[in-house]
Amino acid sequence: MAAITGGKAVVDSLCAEGVRHVFGLIGSAGMEIFDALYDAKSIGFIGVRDERSGVHMADGYARASGRAGVFVAGQNGPGATNLVTGLAQANAAYSPVVAIAGLLSSAHIYRDAFQEVDQQSLFRPVTKKTWTVTQTKRLPEMVREAFTTALTPRRGPVALNIPRDILSEISEVESYASPAGYRSAASAMGDDDLIARAAELLAGAARPLIIAGGGVKNGRSHAETLRLAELLNAPVALSPGHGDAIPCDHPLYAGQVGPRGNLVASGMAREADVILAIGTRLGFNTTFYSYDNLNQSAKIIQVELEPTAIGRFFPVAVGIVGDAGKVAAQLARELSSRKTHPAAAEWARTFQAKRRDLLAERDKGAPASDPLQPAALFRTLRAVLPRDVMFTMDAGTLCLQATDQMLYRQPPSLFTPLDFGLVGFSYACGLGVKLACPDRTVVSLMGDGGFGMTMSEIGTAVTHGINSVCIVMNNGCWGAEKAYQRDFFDGRYIGADVPNPPYDQVAALFGAKGFRVDKAAQLEDAVRAAIACGRPAIVDVKVDPNALYSFRRDSFKHRDKSGK
Repeated sequence: MAAITGGKAVVDSLCAEGVRHVFGLIGSAGMEIFDALYDAKSIGFIGVRDERSGVHMADGYARASGRAGVFVAGQNGPGATNLVTGLAQANAAYSPVVAIAGLLSSAHIYRDAFQEVDQQSLFRPVTKKTWTVTQTKRLPEMVREAFTTALTPRRGPVALNIPRDILSEISEVESYASPAGYRSAASAMGDDDLIARAAELLAGAARPLIIAGGGVKNGRSHAETLRLAELLNAPVALSPGHGDAIPCDHPLYAGQVGPRGNLVASGMAREADVILAIGTRLGFNTTFYSYDNLNQSAKIIQVELEPTAIGRFFPVAVGIVGDAGKVAAQLARELSSRKTHPAAAEWARTFQAKRRDLLAERDKGAPASDPLQPAALFRTLRAVLPRDVMFTMDAGTLCLQATDQMLYRQPPSLFTPLDFGLVGFSYACGLGVKLACPDRTVVSLMGDGGFGMTMSEIGTAVTHGINSVCIVMNNGCWGAEKAYQRDFFDGRYIGADVPNPPYDQVAALFGAKGFRVDKAAQLEDAVRAAIACGRPAIVDVKVDPNALYSFRRDSFKHRDKSGK
């Protein structure tokens, strides 16, 4: 027991949890925490320019490292409200972010005080759990519970509100960390009878398909999944945003499935007679909740850690509650003594031929001509970027086109907004990913509109030497919305065009390295130089403003005049 301030108790608890980096923006409500961080030599403090983007950094750090990402908002009121978008994003991604927010003094609550807002209610809808601390001596307990809650299945963000007086009060505080082992992935094994039933269906499948999602990726279970796929001769399609769940150079890798996937993977899903959906909800981005990209006659085996996800959107033949990697290993053991359907080998060969044709067509159809087409940019990135590259991406039409086209050789290597569909996420997320994996190459893809939202974080990258590369695909517009206005609203453009400063010069003004690509012939050299420069780098790439694509055609069927 030691008599210390509440702020010191928070930081001691973070140290006890093994926290290596804390992202934050200082403010008067949390000064006791920041003062204690000054003396915490084991923690690197990353001061950011905006609370929202700081939470994206913590989110990226968490997803890449498997550890909790920590963000401290020093200001109550507006500092806290700025957290909401970042926490909602982390919540959609099941990302273990621990957000600590300063709160006004306990005596001022419910008095319409300066910068007062009900932070407990504010955070509740966008977190796994939210607490407000009422006693200084309980701070270590509350911090411990925050980490335990964030990191145990199903993972997700949490928020801890701490009043000013609790942080400044000196109290005898017992320091203790979370119990050993709680950070590990779920050990949930599948029920033996259900495993046997699933194995029987899979062994009898002439056209088996595995659809792997975040449960495979976040559990780092690609080896177990591929062992199962090889036994079955089953192509492995990936749910959107999880194209890195298995290495892309495996012969059974199919890429993303569904309305945001590729034609080959989606075609296999329409033809498969048995589908093993492992670590995926078969949710919106994968299916749009329709059978347009699923064989309605297929028998579905769904493996999910969250019981309520099983059969929620599509009826299943077998539903198994369990950890994706553990269940994949169980199924592989069960299938090792069974004969699989003789037609499955030919099914796999047919798939591989179609996949080769798709990749060849992508390269063939991407001439390096002006104005630069997105497909040509993607082809250059495939050729130039190193094997260890980790990508972060925004939402928006250009990034949605890119997601299935990049090469993900070393899982994890893709971090997207997933179902939250957030613009302005990628660059900040990439800074967190780079801190988690400093020895790997990190490339953030963004449209120009999204980059404009968060470009102030170039200053954070320069200050802390976070040497990621951001490629701004600059088409001078909000591309997805302009495509909808073009395709469904007779070209009645309003608010679609975005005049931008030269982002390479903005980077230089911040002290980063800026590169500009106005012509296709400049692209390869600029990307290579950005990777090699050893500094935070921004590559401003002019992309054809007419190369737009309407992804959400389903939302505008009532306005579609094409008859499609």
